[in-house]
Amino acid sequence: MNYQTCLECGDKILGRSDKKFCGDACRNAHNNKLNADANSLVRNINNALRKNRRILETLLAGHSEGKARIPLKKLSAKGFNFDYITGTYSTKTGSQYRFCYEYGYLKLEDEMYMVVKRDA
Repeated sequence: MNYQTCLECGDKILGRSDKKFCGDACRNAHNNKLNADANSLVRNINNALRKNRRILETLLAGHSEGKARIPLKKLSAKGFNFDYITGTYSTKTGSQYRFCYEYGYLKLEDEMYMVVKRDA
């Protein structure tokens, strides 16, 4: 009798002739190995976006009007990464806000940034 072997652990597979894995654990382990690089990239980007959002939220926390002028040095000191955003918004005057979820920022003069929170 011919047996198939599990693609993950190499054990004999009992059951249907088209099975590739001996069980859910081996199937999950195999697929996790295949997707590790892609998952790692996505995880790192999501972590950077969440960190940026947290920084903007913290800086805006003491401002009841929902906006504040923040120096570049303060953003940089907290580890804000300007490479990761979730969207942009162009105003009628041509200014462009860059958003990280519901928090946005606009570069002003003299290394200052306007940080805002978008209404839901």
